Amino acid sequence: MARTYNIFVSHSWKNIDQLIKLRDLLQKRGYFHVQFLEATPDVPINSDRAAYIKKKLKQRIENSDVVLAISGVYATKSYWMNWEIKTANSLNIPIIGVSPRGQIKNSSFVQNYSVDLVNWYTRSIVNAIRKHA
Repeated sequence: MARTYNIFVSHSWKNIDQLIKLRDLLQKRGYFHVQFLEATPDVPINSDRAAYIKKKLKQRIENSDVVLAISGVYATKSYWMNWEIKTANSLNIPIIGVSPRGQIKNSSFVQNYSVDLVNWYTRSIVNAIRKHA
């Protein structure tokens, strides 16, 4: 039986379309099974309390095989992406930076924390997940 990878995608809610495209890309890959653990606008963590949200996100990150960090330049300025990436790093969860399609510049923050930085191609993303998970 094929392995199922638990993946947490660190992303910006302002650029939710990138998360949707990345999830779709991985779900359509044959012989590659994934379960996504991040919070999304359609399934949020319903709280206004940052401490509670962090607790829930940390639990999801802890249960992840890898964290994929969408490495758009906005990632450097996103409080939540920074927190998720630093949390994954402190838990020794591998972080793979994924450069959005057509992106020329990547987040230096994501680059500094990533064990790998890959382009937006199914094969390179899947290979990095298999290598680091």
